[in-house]
Amino acid sequence: MFKNSRTVIFILLFVLLGIICITGSMKYYNQNWEKVPVVINTWPFINATQSAWNTVYLKKKSALDAVEKGCSTCEDEQCDGTVGFGGSPDESGETTLDAMIMDGMTMNMGAVAALRRVKNAISVARYVLEHTQHSLLVGDLATQFALSMGFKEEPLETNISHNMWQNWKENDCQPNFWVNVKPDPTKSCGPYTPDTNITRRHKNDPKHRSIFSDKNHDTIGMIAIDTAGRIAAGTSTNGAKFKIPGRVGDSPIPGAGAYADGSVGAAAATGDGDVMMRFLPSYLAVEEMRRGTSPSYAGELAIRRIVTYYPDFVGAIVVLRKDGEYGAACHGLQSFQFSVCNSQLGQVTVQTVSCVQ
Repeated sequence: MFKNSRTVIFILLFVLLGIICITGSMKYYNQNWEKVPVVINTWPFINATQSAWNTVYLKKKSALDAVEKGCSTCEDEQCDGTVGFGGSPDESGETTLDAMIMDGMTMNMGAVAALRRVKNAISVARYVLEHTQHSLLVGDLATQFALSMGFKEEPLETNISHNMWQNWKENDCQPNFWVNVKPDPTKSCGPYTPDTNITRRHKNDPKHRSIFSDKNHDTIGMIAIDTAGRIAAGTSTNGAKFKIPGRVGDSPIPGAGAYADGSVGAAAATGDGDVMMRFLPSYLAVEEMRRGTSPSYAGELAIRRIVTYYPDFVGAIVVLRKDGEYGAACHGLQSFQFSVCNSQLGQVTVQTVSCVQ
C-alpha cells in the first residue's frame, strides 16, 4: 500500500512538472512569436522601415527582400541627403554610392563601392550576391557589372549636390580629409602634394578632427528577420561629404557597416566609417551576443572598443538577436534614434537611446 502511494505521488509530480514545462515553453514561444518577424534600421527613416516591414510581414517575403526594399526606399527618398543620389559630393563634385547586403543563413554577401552613375546601389549589391562568386565590386567596373545586369546608367548629381559642392569650394574647401600636405589643407583647396617638412607636419590622428555628426552620418543600416527566422543585414550610403575621390568607408565592408549570422543575430553601424572599419563593430557586437551578452550591451561594448582609441568618435549601432530581441548604442551625440517594427509593436516606432559617455 505504502509503495503504491509513493508510485502515485511520483507520477503526479512527473505530470505536474511536464505541465509546468509545456506552459513555460508555450509562454516563451508566444513571447518570441510577437518579436519575429522584425525589422530595425539606423535613424528615424520611417518609410524605409515600413517598406521592409510590409515586405517581410504582409507579403511574407524573405529577410533579404526586406533589407533590399527598405534600403531601396531610402535611396529613392534620398534619406537625409546621406543615402542615394544627389548627396555627399566628393572633392570633384561627384556622388558615388556604397552598399552591401548579407545573408546570415548562408554567410554569403554582395557589395559595391564607389559605384558611379547607377542609382540602385543596394540592388546591384544583391546581384553581386546572387549572380557572382565574389563579395565586392568597385568603381567603374562595378558600374559595368550593373549595366550588364540590366541597370540604368544616369547621373547621380543634382542641383542640390552641385550647389553644396560649389559652396564648399568657395569656402576654401573646408572641411576636408587631408593631412600632412601643402598648401595647408585647413586654409585652402588643393591640388595637394606631400609636406616633407617635419617641423610643419601634423600627427595623422583623427581623434580630434571628426567632421561627422547627426547631419553627416553617412548611411542607413538595416536588419531583418523574416517569418521563417532567416536573418539578413544591409547598408546603403553616398559616403562621407567632400571625401577624397575613391574613398570607401565602412558601409560595404562586412563586419564594419553590417554583419549577420543566422545562428546568433545581426548588427548594423553608422557614423565615422573611416574609424569604424578599423574595429569591425558589427562583427564584434554579434560575437558578444554569441557569448551570451544582450543586444544592448553588445552594442555598447562594440562602441566602447572604438572610444578607447578615439574618444571623440561619433557613431551608433543597432543590434538584433535571432529571437527578435534588439538594442542600440551610440557615442558622440546626446542620443540616437532608430526605427523598428515587429508584431508586438504593431507599427513602425522610432525609439531613442542615450549615448554612452
